[in-house]
Amino acid sequence: MTDARRPDPIPLTVLTGFLGAGKTTLLNRLLRDPALADTVVIVNEFGEIGLDHLLIESVDQDMILLGAGCLCCTVRGDLIATLEDLLRKRDNGRVTPFRRVVIETTGLADPAPILHALIYHPYLVMRYRLQGVVTVVDAVNGEATLDAHPEALRQAAVADRIVVAKADLAPDGGAALRGRLAALNPGAGIHEGDVAAADLLGGLFGVEGKSADVRAWLGAEAVDHHHHHHGHHHHDVNRHDAAIRAFTLTSETPVPRPAFEMFLDLLRSAHGPKLLRLKGLVGLADSPDRPVVVHGVQHIIHTPVVLEAWPDSDRRSRLVLIVRDLDTAFVQGLWDAFLGRPRLDAPDAAALTANPLAIPGG
Repeated sequence: MTDARRPDPIPLTVLTGFLGAGKTTLLNRLLRDPALADTVVIVNEFGEIGLDHLLIESVDQDMILLGAGCLCCTVRGDLIATLEDLLRKRDNGRVTPFRRVVIETTGLADPAPILHALIYHPYLVMRYRLQGVVTVVDAVNGEATLDAHPEALRQAAVADRIVVAKADLAPDGGAALRGRLAALNPGAGIHEGDVAAADLLGGLFGVEGKSADVRAWLGAEAVDHHHHHHGHHHHDVNRHDAAIRAFTLTSETPVPRPAFEMFLDLLRSAHGPKLLRLKGLVGLADSPDRPVVVHGVQHIIHTPVVLEAWPDSDRRSRLVLIVRDLDTAFVQGLWDAFLGRPRLDAPDAAALTANPLAIPGG
């Protein structure tokens, strides 16, 4: 239950995509949707987004008011400072009380630092709630971009939803790219065309009782199916997708809190840079009826958020991990060991406590 003295967290979405992918075009179209009224849009460089027809007036040096009642901020400094300043203006009545924030990254951005800021800062995590990462990929140049630019690969790998832009201009309608993206990030929903804002910007938080949103946010079923049925790929040696893997850890029974905390601590401390994304819904043994939501990016694990109840009848704990150059079988074995269900090939939890750096790469 939310503290009565504290306002509900403001939902926040990160919009990313490589240079020229079409994220600004998508954002401009989404801003016309009534669902995005009273939204703050934060962009790295104001010149990247064509808002002339939406601009009404200047609010201050770094902020403009859009025709739909949205605010647009330009980030010249630190993102954390910008988000804190927005809250101060909102709390002091200097801006309209906005209901949502969308952050558009630059095309060359690795989304990890932005996600770090959103899940570790002690004040921001109380006032904002990350709903998801939306990544735009150009159907015409997308495959070549994924081959040539590691940033583009990470942008697609950490996404909750992927929008394939310009599919009508691609020779095969973007079919090959969609297949590759599905293999790279099987848990992400893939969209194209005039997708509605609600389909892209919804998420787990603020949608209590909507079990479909929880499943979409986790994408656990898709990840689990892909991992078990397509675990062996023959990749083009010039492509780097094989280094990135998505898989799901589950538990049918409640997880002991000390074991869960030790598992996360060992994983992030020993191989945080290889942990591109972690998200999950976990039932802990000391409070099995109130699951916790877990977010993680590399070595940063956000303090779990406690839900009042399970969103549906599925009470399995599910952790979705997207890793780079990390042995998924070993991570599964580590999870099994800490849950007290060791396998013949599982690592020894006590030994790893003494030597966590023993976790092998992929």
